Amino acid sequence: MFSQYNNCTLCPRSCGAKRNGDATASCEEKPDNGVIGRTTDSCKEKPDNGVIGRTTDSCEKKQDDGIGICGVSHKLKIARAALHMWEEPCISGERGSGAVFFSGCSLHCVFCQNRKISGGNGKELIDEELVAIFLRLQEEHAANINLVTPTQYVPTIAWALREAKTRGLTIPVVYNTSGYETVETLRQLDGLVDIYLPDFKYMDESLAATYSKAKNYPQVAKEAIAEMVRQVGEAAFSEEGYMTKGIIVRHLCLPGEIEDSKRVLRYLYETYGNSIYYSIMNQYTPPKEPLAWQNLNRKLTEEEYDEVVDYAIELGVENGFIQEGDTAEESFIPEFEVE
Repeated sequence: MFSQYNNCTLCPRSCGAKRNGDATASCEEKPDNGVIGRTTDSCKEKPDNGVIGRTTDSCEKKQDDGIGICGVSHKLKIARAALHMWEEPCISGERGSGAVFFSGCSLHCVFCQNRKISGGNGKELIDEELVAIFLRLQEEHAANINLVTPTQYVPTIAWALREAKTRGLTIPVVYNTSGYETVETLRQLDGLVDIYLPDFKYMDESLAATYSKAKNYPQVAKEAIAEMVRQVGEAAFSEEGYMTKGIIVRHLCLPGEIEDSKRVLRYLYETYGNSIYYSIMNQYTPPKEPLAWQNLNRKLTEEEYDEVVDYAIELGVENGFIQEGDTAEESFIPEFEVE
């Protein structure tokens, strides 16, 4: 299981870190894939990888501490595991979603809404404890197990899900992701995940490069969502109205970027129509510290959001969730403490 953390390629960054703690390959041995996190430059010439909180300006900094570009090693870390009431109605409902917030993230958006944990803060657990958490959340009558930002731990999670299912885990499993996933990593979850809850953040490569340092995000997300649809198919619901299988693609509307929001929706609708569900979100919360991009230092306006929603309706979107009122508040960003 841990071999996949060695020369790690679990996420599209393919940083090649020895996340099991061994020394990394030399700089010259690391092939360039055109995405931040990999380089073919010599150690002397090796540029900053542009990821907040990490530099690669010398051989001594080359991730030989066992930490990937995601900010974590192979050792499991979570920031919170508890019933969560603020997902889409068919995910949370009245019972709540059994959300497990994993530490670390490979995408590093400048406007990160969960920056308390994206840098790797959290409580370290042994793998067996994750199994116990899944079973505890089911005992607490969670509607599902909700894996939040899980990419960097997929091999461990896949093992824990198989083990939990042998011990009686029966509620649906939700994979809650940025959408920045490799098809190869997703295939490890085939038959284990019932519901995919990916973001589709950008259609414009320049926005992806500027806001997430991931120019390849649009193409990666397209391929990832196609694989998710292949695995789970069209949506199904319980008598209580909870989703039991299917995919909900989320799009967070960014202030000043509504034309790209329209492009995202158009691509999804032209590709999948109403065979998937859409969640158009207005909950963008400006970071407390001002950013270099002035449009990201304010909330989305009501007019901007309405324009995006109206566009979705014009396209023909029927299976969708929208948000009403001023949702850009702290209630959507829970305190990250392990419960």
